[in-house]
Amino acid sequence: MHFFSRYAFRFLTALTVGVAALVALPAMGQFSNPSAGPGTPVHNAKALRPPAGARVAIYEFEDLECPDCARANPLLKDAAAKYNIPWVRHDFPLPFHTWSFDAAVAARWFDTKSKKLGDDFRDAVFANQVSITSQDQLRAFAQKFADDHKLAFPFVVDPQGKLAAEVKADYDLGQSIGIQHTPTIWIVTNKTSGTPFVEVVDRTRLYELIDEAMAETKAAPAAAHHASGR
Repeated sequence: MHFFSRYAFRFLTALTVGVAALVALPAMGQFSNPSAGPGTPVHNAKALRPPAGARVAIYEFEDLECPDCARANPLLKDAAAKYNIPWVRHDFPLPFHTWSFDAAVAARWFDTKSKKLGDDFRDAVFANQVSITSQDQLRAFAQKFADDHKLAFPFVVDPQGKLAAEVKADYDLGQSIGIQHTPTIWIVTNKTSGTPFVEVVDRTRLYELIDEAMAETKAAPAAAHHASGR
């Protein structure tokens, strides 16, 4: 018996079916950086907008157990700080990762204390990912993180399944967009003409793509749309 709700276990089973169906989807029209190779076929572009008040944002779907997400994490964090733009992080826990869903639920619990604390936990998980190999080790890591921040980490983190439902909502959003891997990263803008987002397929071009987005939206008003996410 681990420390998360039974909802999480049931959802992991559903995730396996969902990913199988996702992989089977045919390729559709792409909205991606054409010079960086193939990108994610986008089926639902409505979600790919910056939060209210922002012209440009980094928009990511991540899995806390994904090694490539861990490699991307400090780069995205530095870019968001350098440009002072939002970094919209969505959960997309992959079913073959044994503790990623539980880690996302734990991060949501820390979110309830403060958004910064939740993101600090995510960053800490990525930084220590190689030392977390089981749900028990995740529990110990989350407990120590809570202790270090003078918080009482509950034995049952999500008794009513509300946090798990939030993770599932992110996963469902990712499926509706067409996510096929983690991390999937876009630079999204409030442009109303052309393609308002570009996928970061080649992360060495991240700053270049942000520069281009900032230049293209320089005279544009702040976004009125509020992107879903944390």
